[in-house]
Parts: sequence; C-alpha cells; structure tokens
Amino acid sequence: MKDEGVPQGSVLSVTVFSLHFSKILTILPSIVSASLYVDDLQISCQGSFINLIERQLQNAVNKLLIWCNDNGHTLSPTKSSCVHFCRKRGMHPDPVIRIYDTVVPVVEKVPFLGIILDRKLTFLPHVLQLRKKCEKLLNIIKVLSTTSWGADRTALLRIYQSAILSRIDYGCEVYVSSVLRRLDPIHQSALRICSGAFRTSPVHSLYAICHQLPLHLRRRKLGAQYYFRIQSQPNHPVLTLSIPVGLGRLYAARTSNILPFCERMKRSLGDLDILTVQVYHIDFFSFPPWDVPQFSFLNPFFKFDKSTTNPVVFQQIFLSHRTQFCTYSPIFTDGSKTASRVGCGVVFDQNVFSRRLNASCSVLTAELMAIWLALEKVFTLPENTFCIYSDSLSALETLAHPQTSTHPIASEILCLLARLKARDCEILFCWIPNHVGIHGNEFTDTAAKSASIDLNHPLPYADIPGGDPERIGSD
Repeated sequence: MKDEGVPQGSVLSVTVFSLHFSKILTILPSIVSASLYVDDLQISCQGSFINLIERQLQNAVNKLLIWCNDNGHTLSPTKSSCVHFCRKRGMHPDPVIRIYDTVVPVVEKVPFLGIILDRKLTFLPHVLQLRKKCEKLLNIIKVLSTTSWGADRTALLRIYQSAILSRIDYGCEVYVSSVLRRLDPIHQSALRICSGAFRTSPVHSLYAICHQLPLHLRRRKLGAQYYFRIQSQPNHPVLTLSIPVGLGRLYAARTSNILPFCERMKRSLGDLDILTVQVYHIDFFSFPPWDVPQFSFLNPFFKFDKSTTNPVVFQQIFLSHRTQFCTYSPIFTDGSKTASRVGCGVVFDQNVFSRRLNASCSVLTAELMAIWLALEKVFTLPENTFCIYSDSLSALETLAHPQTSTHPIASEILCLLARLKARDCEILFCWIPNHVGIHGNEFTDTAAKSASIDLNHPLPYADIPGGDPERIGSD
C-alpha cells in the first residue's frame, strides 16, 4: 500500500476517493456553479458581462489550485478546456482563464459525461457523432439478421435495444433540438431489419409490429420518467431550475429558446391528469447501511406446488401452523388491483379495514400498503404478539432484501417494525397461498376488492404511468 490513497482495484477505491474529492465543491464561490462526478469536474458562471464572468471563474480556479496543492492533487491544464456559451452575434471576446501560467484553451465544443456540448447548445456535434456510432453498430444487426442462420425478431430487438437504442436514450432529457430528427432513420432502419420488413413498408406499421415508440414519443416518455423520479427527491437540484422572474414573456416570444426541464415537462404533460399526483419522497437515510433491519418470514407451504396440490392440504397445513403459533394474534392483509380500482384490506378479530388507493398503484404497492395499514392498527391494540399473513411473496421478499429495494413503502414498514420492536411488540410474518380456502385470506381479498374509502397517500414514482424504467418499450 502506498503512503497516500488506497490500493488500485480495491472495492473501496472509488467510494473513498469520491468522499474525499467531493469536498472540493465547498470551497467554490456562491456565484460559481459546479457539478462533480468522481474526478470529472465542471465549473460555470453566467452573466451579462464577460469581464465579471472571467474574474469569478479565475477566482474559483485559484481556490481549486490551492485546495489541490493542500490535498495532494493536481489540475492538468492540457486536459482542461473552456467553452463560451453565448448566443450573441458578431465579434465578442472569450474569457481568459489560467491554470498556473497556462491559458486554458477556449474550444467550440467539449464532451462532458458522454454528451458533447457546443457553444451554441444546438447539440448538432453530439447528434452527428451519435449517429455515426449507431450506424457502425447497425452492421451487427445486419449480420445477425441473415435468413439462413440469423437470430429471430425478439433476439434482434433485444440486441438493438441494448447496443444502439440505449445510446440514443442516454441523456435525451438534457437536450431538445430539431437536429434530433437525424436519428430517426437509424431507429427506423433497425426496426426494418429486426422485423424483416420490406423497404416500402410504412413506418407506423414497423412501430406496431416491433412494439416500439417513435423516437420523439420515446423521449417524451423518458422525460416523464425522469421528471417523476426527481419529484421523489425534494432536494434534487433540477427542481430549482425554473424560468427566471421576468423572462416568461421572452421565452414565449422566442420559441427557439429551450425551456428548463421541469417547465418543458409541465407543458408536455399538461394534457394528462398526472401532474397533480403527489409523489412519494424517498428517504435514503431511513436507516444506516450498518444497521439495516433484519426481516424474515415463515413459509410452511414451500414444499407444495399450488397447481398440483389439493386446497385441503393447504388448509390443514395452515391449521397446524396456527396451532403452533396460537399465542400470536392473526392479522390477514391483501391487495387487489382491477382495471378500474386498486384497494387494500386488513382483517383481524373480525374487524375489517379496507382502503381504496390511487388507480395507478401497482399490485406490489397495494400489498405493501395493506401491511403498512396493519402495522398502523397494531399501534392501537393492547396485544404484543401478532402474526401477519400475506399472500404476496413479492412483498415479503421486498421487505426481506431492503438493500436491493428502493420502494418507499417498504422502508416505512421497516421503520414501523423498529418502532414496534422498541415497544416490546413481537411480530411474525407468514406467507400463505391465495384462493385455497383459508377463511381469513378470502375475507381480506373480498374487503380489498370492495374498498370504498379513499386513502390519501403519496404514490411511488415507479407506479405513475411511464414512471417505471422497466416498462420502456412495453407500450
């Protein structure tokens, strides 16, 4: 191990370096904006006078040099560049920024995190380079589409989505430009090759056969996904970007000026009834990584296949289980989703609680909401031992693996369990098969389907139409 740093290739190298290097952002002046990704740093300053911008940026660079010298880092002038973003026409000076005694070159375009930014923000260089890369990758699909030994349509579409379409999607939330139309022939040619259609086949039929969206609608969908995702993080920096006061009329008069992302999404989604949906805020610090709640559940039915087992067998196993855990008060939970409604239900001691949820909620959300509602009711009960029965194996698995799940309701359930444990409450969880004649489960299922009282609760962003990244291309 060297005197400074950590061994190269260590699993902690990137994390430790990021924690250390992120402190560099704290020394910058408030007027200078900055973004940092590991060791890729950009600083920017905006204003109407180039002399003021130049002075502020030089001051920021001087502070960066002092910090780097004190912490064992160096800024490379040869790897640094400056871009003057300006829409003024005619001659105007560029800023002169120095690192030590070397002037940072002012360039016409610069790549940052895979996106090429040009000084006019037309994104034409980025789109041209992207198209060139995609055209080369398109040859892979052409080779694999050979009729004698080539792959089928499903395999070709998967290759296209992973190798080409993923590049087209990357960063599409950042830029809006008319030059994006240059990517449409790539998309259409790929679908034509994957489907084996003739050159004269209508484009709209290709979209229907391959179950793909046109690129302009796909970008709108990805933008909506990102918009609702950042809504779940109230401190996200993109939420603070809006039209400056007094410039609304300027944006309205000059349609070529690109609106901030959130403003674009509000106008794009204005005709849909989803902007008023309250998005669940995700708390990444509900519990520290070294104190993740341990969750486990019972499954006395794991040896039996529901499709080949008589329901009477499951009923007998459940009765045996209840005999073993007779001191635990049973609570049954269930979630239900139909084409017109979503509900959750809780049943214990012949008491029924059911709530109707937002129609966009997924089945997983409904099942977790039922468990959450049951735990809320436990706080009002005098007993200290309970066994919660759920027929959703996915909900219980989500709770059992909080490290890999970002569902906000699952985090709330684990926090409720920690609070109940502090009150000396012992709560067991058990999975039961549905629709096998277990009375409590059947009663809860009926209650969830007939729920009529609305539960005003935020909605996870993944449940909002178009909010789940895994649903891309499923339309």
